[in-house]
Amino acid sequence: MINAKYIKTFLTAIFCAVILTGSSLYTDTAKAQPTAVQTPAVVNTIQGTIAPLNVVNSPKTYLNKKITMNAKFDKFSTLGLDYKPAFKSSDDYISFLIKRDDTNFDIPLSEMKLFLKRETAEKFIDLKTNDELLIVGTVFSDALGDAWIDVESITVTKKAPEKDGVKK
Repeated sequence: MINAKYIKTFLTAIFCAVILTGSSLYTDTAKAQPTAVQTPAVVNTIQGTIAPLNVVNSPKTYLNKKITMNAKFDKFSTLGLDYKPAFKSSDDYISFLIKRDDTNFDIPLSEMKLFLKRETAEKFIDLKTNDELLIVGTVFSDALGDAWIDVESITVTKKAPEKDGVKK
């Protein structure tokens, strides 16, 4: 007959193995979650202007780099605000969208999250759809596979034309 002491030891070993296997599966799952990437004190600057679609297609390439882009303004938004892995508070920031430049249709480039401090955004309250901008910012995260950009400055390079006497 098998001794009860050996059965208890055997069951304890199996229990420990199950716990360890389960915990390693949990840590792999936890690692797969998007995490916020903090911008280091020193940021590399990419020289020249970058096409917004290049940044969207490869956000990891531009991570923690200061970039300059030309784009057409679409609208102010709340997209991406208060999202924990790439946190920008809606109390301190406003986000905005630019237009896709790879289509003739009026489609925002929602894969790019652009954040502007509220006090800076107030200076651009008169931006209209299709105003052309020069945007300088740092890609601080690639959560969800998107480019998350902390915008440092905006320059209006060309105002959108008026249609029927009404600005759009």
